[in-house]
Amino acid sequence: MHVSRYRSVVYLQLFLIFVDLFINSFGLLFAEQNVVSLVIFVIQDVCLVFALIVLFLVFFNTYIFQAGLVYLLVRKFRTTIIITVLYLALSVGLHVWTVTKKWNSSSKYIWEDGFQALFVMQRVGSVLYYCLYKRAILKLGDPKYYRDSVWIRTEFARVH
Repeated sequence: MHVSRYRSVVYLQLFLIFVDLFINSFGLLFAEQNVVSLVIFVIQDVCLVFALIVLFLVFFNTYIFQAGLVYLLVRKFRTTIIITVLYLALSVGLHVWTVTKKWNSSSKYIWEDGFQALFVMQRVGSVLYYCLYKRAILKLGDPKYYRDSVWIRTEFARVH
């Protein structure tokens, strides 16, 4: 992949992380009105889905994927993929629970034990997501993923 093309993809991915971080940090401040809260949650969830799609599009652009060695990419980035999907599920669950509990009364106190546990898990998952996703972005910038190399041949020989 050309450096200029990859640079724009990295900026897009970092922007998606920033949007998620911003909403996690300040989203509760805008939760006065139910509709605003719902829109913020939808934006966050769409950004997470879009981040996952962009990550897979970058995978599809690698030489490893085009050579049919998909298992190498999956093995290298398995933790990132799992944490991203898990974080998306936690976020959607938290958003659905929040909107369901607060829809009829936006001033209602909803901090039950289960909700607090889900809130904490989602926030801890966000930290893991930010670290692993950013690491994956930077790793995929390595030219070894975009051309034939000794590394790929060694990995292929190890499996076969």
